[in-house]
Amino acid sequence: MSDKKYTTIEEAISQGLEKVNLRGWVYRERKSNKFAFIVLRDESDIIQCVIAKAKSLEIFEKAQDLTIESSVKLSGVLKKDERAPTGYEVRVDDLEIVQIAEPFPITEHQSPELLYDNRHLWIRSRQLNAILKIRHTVVGAIHEFFRKHGYYEFDAPIFQPSMSEGGATLFQVKYFDDKVYLSQSWQLYAEAGIFSLGKIYNMGPTFRAEKSKTSRHLSEFWMAEMEAAWMRLDEITEVAKDEIRFIIKKVLECNKKELEILERDIQILEKYAEAKYPTIKYAEALEILNKKYNMDVPWGKDLRTIEEAKIAEYFQVPVVVTHYPTEIMGFYKPPSEDNPKEALCFDMLAPEGYCEIVGGSERSLLVDNMMKRLEAEGEDPHTYDWYFDLRRYGSVPHSGYGVGVERVIMWICGIDNIKDAIPFPRTMLRKAP
Repeated sequence: MSDKKYTTIEEAISQGLEKVNLRGWVYRERKSNKFAFIVLRDESDIIQCVIAKAKSLEIFEKAQDLTIESSVKLSGVLKKDERAPTGYEVRVDDLEIVQIAEPFPITEHQSPELLYDNRHLWIRSRQLNAILKIRHTVVGAIHEFFRKHGYYEFDAPIFQPSMSEGGATLFQVKYFDDKVYLSQSWQLYAEAGIFSLGKIYNMGPTFRAEKSKTSRHLSEFWMAEMEAAWMRLDEITEVAKDEIRFIIKKVLECNKKELEILERDIQILEKYAEAKYPTIKYAEALEILNKKYNMDVPWGKDLRTIEEAKIAEYFQVPVVVTHYPTEIMGFYKPPSEDNPKEALCFDMLAPEGYCEIVGGSERSLLVDNMMKRLEAEGEDPHTYDWYFDLRRYGSVPHSGYGVGVERVIMWICGIDNIKDAIPFPRTMLRKAP
């Protein structure tokens, strides 16, 4: 069989081939006195393969040894069969066993923890296969979106000497005879990059030591960030809306089969891809929560997941919330000139309970104000001298935001845990495999 030309299952079906050579893994198997039925899996799809005892006793007996996840090569005739899982089956006339798998540790109705313990094997499942293909599309769409709009890809260091998002969530790392921290964001370095390149973006790993056990948090995740010179808050919120719509359209174009495997409502995604996303202020959000949902949320309180979910539920599409209270925002988010109690920042909240997927702001140009806020957080402002230099040499208004890649994937796929939006999740309680 080694000299044969192999196709994927998807190619064989789409090209309407009659004689096929396939290779992959045994996804399901059952045997009777006359037939051996194999559901073969490869990277593209699954297909039922039938081995008849009457046709070849040698192949039939060989198939008796097959177990779940055994690897095989086979040849046969492709026929339509509505009873088969994908509407086709292969009538096998040649079979080569590559490896007989040991008893597979994952069976039906396993606990989530066992699946995470065996993540290196569970990524073979149809569900994770579909999610990872959608992830591939999402990441590619982000690159395509920014490059089409004249942004340059710009990389920032993962080892960083100071915080960007709060000292309580830093991962400290020994760095020769010193210490550094794993990146919480590329943002501070991106603010340097825009003075050279104007409009930039990045896709990179991000690390937050949040002691959270929720279904929406990871300790290591990927963030797609942008930064642009001269842009104001009202401009970057529109860029973020366009980006999210672009991503959804790409997934609908490339991954309808995967969405169907995940039983995702494609019509609702089509709605999100075309809808206008409203922008409201934090104060308006409080009014909706307190009047519409009879909640008692005071000014100055950061919105919890339940409150974000109610706001997105009210609009039924992604909604941008701006002008959060300055006192609860990061040191680099500037106060509004019209009302210093409000920061020039925003979050985008996704409906269906998925909540924050994007966060960003204008960047403060007020060095004295930022230094005082850092001191109030117990930080040494002089650690940021290089960052403040950006305000001393040709400072201009600029803004940026970050998209939580796994949160977007989780929402688009309609899955209930962010740990399934990344191949190998890292959380407060999980660092292996």
